[in-house]
Amino acid sequence: MGVYLAYPFCAQKCTFCNFASGVFSRELERSYLEALRTELARFEWSWRPATLYLGGGTPSRIEPAALESLLAAAPAYPWVEATLEATPGSVTPQRARLWRRLGINRVSLGVQSFVAREISRTGRRHTAETVAAEVAILRAAGILNFNLDLIAGLPSQTPASWRESLAWVERLEAPHVSVYMLEIDEDSRLGREILHRGPRYGAPDALPEEQVADLYEAAVEWLEAAGVRRYEIANFARPGWESRHNLKYWRLEPYAGFGADAHSFDGRLRRRNAESPAEYTHLVLRGASPCVESVPARIEEERFFLGLRLREGFRPTPEERTCFAPPIRRFLEEGLLESEGDLLRLTARGVMLSNEVFQEFVNL
Repeated sequence: MGVYLAYPFCAQKCTFCNFASGVFSRELERSYLEALRTELARFEWSWRPATLYLGGGTPSRIEPAALESLLAAAPAYPWVEATLEATPGSVTPQRARLWRRLGINRVSLGVQSFVAREISRTGRRHTAETVAAEVAILRAAGILNFNLDLIAGLPSQTPASWRESLAWVERLEAPHVSVYMLEIDEDSRLGREILHRGPRYGAPDALPEEQVADLYEAAVEWLEAAGVRRYEIANFARPGWESRHNLKYWRLEPYAGFGADAHSFDGRLRRRNAESPAEYTHLVLRGASPCVESVPARIEEERFFLGLRLREGFRPTPEERTCFAPPIRRFLEEGLLESEGDLLRLTARGVMLSNEVFQEFVNL
C-alpha cells in the first residue's frame, strides 16, 4: 500500500505545466498544510503504507517545521521508499539532511532540460551546473536514489540539444529518469499559445508530433545504452532503482491520496478530492469530507491500459482475453502488441501508438 500527499504550491507556474498547481498566498498555504495534517489524522489506518510520495507543486519549499509535522501524521516511518519532488534551485545541504532524517530516501528533480535556452522558456531558472551541484548535495546527505524529469518536445529543441540533456543524465549517473513528451492542451500556458498560434513561451518554435516522437525514441536508445532501461512508457531506471510507489499505480495496488486533487484506490473504488486548494482546505477545516467523486473502478479495462504501460506487460485472465479478443487480435496482427505465452505487452511501435491502443480497451 502507498500514500500520496499533494502539495500544489509553487514559487512560479511553469509554462508547460498542466497540473492543478500554482502560485497561492502564504495564508492559504499555511491553512492548506493544517488541512492536510487534519485529513491524515482522520484517516482510519487499517494498513501500514510501504511507500510515500510527496508531490506537487514544489514540496521542496515546505519549511522544515511544517514538513516534520506533516510527515509525522503519516504512519509507518521508516517507509521502504519515500519520495519528495524538488525544483532545481531549492535543494540545500540543510534541507537534504532534514529530508533524510525525516525518512525521505528518494528525490525527484524536475529538471526538464539541461539546455539554457530551453530552461528559460519553461520559466525555470536553474542551470545544468545547478542540477549537478544539487545531485552532489543529495548524495552527501545519504539520498542516493534520485530521479531526473526530462521533457521531449520543448520549443526549439533539436536532436543536438536533446543529446546534451541526455549526456548530462549519463554524466550524473542518474539511477532513474522520467521522459515525458510535451503535452499540448488548454491547461498550460504554453499549450494554449501553441493551439492559438500565439507568440509567447517559444510557441512559434513548437515541434511537430513526429519530431517529438523521434526525440523520445532517441532517448530510449541512448538511455538503454547507458544502462538505464525503460520499465514503463515514461520511466527508465537502472536495475533495482524502479519507483516502488509508482509501480503500485500501474499494477493496480491500493493507495491513499491526501490533499487537493489527490486520488485514492482501495481495490474497488476510485476517489478524488476537490481540485482547488482553497475548496479542499475549506471542506476539511469545517469538518467535511474533501472527496468530491467516488466511482467503482473498471478493473478489466484498467488492467489493460495500466498493465500495458509496463515493459513487462501483464497476463490477462481467460475471461479478459475472451472479452477483448477482437482488439487483441487486431493489435497483434498490426504489430502493436506481442504475446509470449500468456503474457501480453506493447511492441516498440505499440508504445508510440499507445494512446490509440488503450482507447480501444476503454471503449468496449
